[in-house]
Amino acid sequence: MKILFICTHNRCRSILAEAVTNHCSDGQLIAKSAGSQPVGEVHPLSLQYLTEANISTDTLCSQSWHDHESWQADVVITVCDSAAGETCPVWFGKSIKVHWGLVDPSRLEGSDDEIADAFRNTLAILQSRIKKLLSHDLDKMSREELTVTFKALGEN
Repeated sequence: MKILFICTHNRCRSILAEAVTNHCSDGQLIAKSAGSQPVGEVHPLSLQYLTEANISTDTLCSQSWHDHESWQADVVITVCDSAAGETCPVWFGKSIKVHWGLVDPSRLEGSDDEIADAFRNTLAILQSRIKKLLSHDLDKMSREELTVTFKALGEN
């Protein structure tokens, strides 16, 4: 199953989601991430806290959702509020589309410890959602069942 995580700037949350999904799924899920207005670089703290969690950052880069047009994701998940309200490209039409809102840890102001906790919390939320997703027999689920499952995960 191919999952495309979308966040406006493809710098933090969608990058974290891509990395966590690929790390936790052992090839059962293939994740990529993109943005409608990518900034062209991954936030340095995203890389730092992924590395701290022993999650590979080798292939991560900030890119446009148009870069994945031919990839045809099975599921498109928006992870930030501004991306959730955007009009998606027509080629997303066949994909299941859901929203998994996440607070952007890269925009928080506070002490180094508070920012570290925010990144670690975002990673923990994503790991929990992906592990719950993988507990289902995804290959045997109908489109409707998949949609319900993905939406429910975004509500936790």
